[in-house]
Amino acid sequence: MNTIRDINTTAKNTPEGPARRAGSDGAFEDRLRLVVRDLTVSCHIGVHEGEKDKAQRLRINLELEVVPPSAYDDDFSQVVDYGGAVRDIRAAVEENNSRLLETLADRILNRCMGSDMVLRARVRIEKLDRYADLGGLGVELERSRRAE
Repeated sequence: MNTIRDINTTAKNTPEGPARRAGSDGAFEDRLRLVVRDLTVSCHIGVHEGEKDKAQRLRINLELEVVPPSAYDDDFSQVVDYGGAVRDIRAAVEENNSRLLETLADRILNRCMGSDMVLRARVRIEKLDRYADLGGLGVELERSRRAE
């Protein structure tokens, strides 16, 4: 199965920023975001006594700002595969040996930023079972490609 890095390496568009399009009132820019919302996974992670002993449920949200296609013409090779994004997240969780959510977030973003088509990425990871009176507790990390 493909991951974000594997797909779109031969895409015709480039990561130069938002695509310009002609509208009825002149030029405008497209910004395209890929969203993975409320993916629930299990992971052995934690610093405190007993946290790593059993798998904890994590909720992961990912938002990728990606290079828009040169045309919205149903050409899969021109877009980032959201299925690849989900596979990247799951692989990072399965390979996890860290104690901190911050480290796991960094590893997820490293995978996502492996594609030149990803301009900016944000991941939020929440532990769902840490405290009975909280819906979630976690971190959010955002990473952007530097302008050259």
